Amino acid sequence: MFGDMSGMIQKLEDAQKKIEETKIRLNSVLIDEASVDGKIKIKLTANSEIKAITIDDSLLADAEELEDYLVITLNKALSKAAQMNEQEMAAAAKNGMPDIPGMDLFK
Repeated sequence: MFGDMSGMIQKLEDAQKKIEETKIRLNSVLIDEASVDGKIKIKLTANSEIKAITIDDSLLADAEELEDYLVITLNKALSKAAQMNEQEMAAAAKNGMPDIPGMDLFK
């Protein structure tokens, strides 16, 4: 019915291995994001691990303004990381999946 079952199982195992390798690689892919005026700079991995936050001294006097800058810039950075992560993981999964008729999950 599905052809070579052992071959498909091997392809699934290979796909899982590629996904794990991609997760590890994404720990070293760095994303830089900054507020529009550059007063907040954030560096994080594609796996959404924050590595550094740089804050301009002018923001230290106003906690509310600093919080607003942080929320906006962190959300932009996390969104960018999530998008990159999703694309990379989908590519890794698609490349390793066996060809099962009617099961094209990654169109």
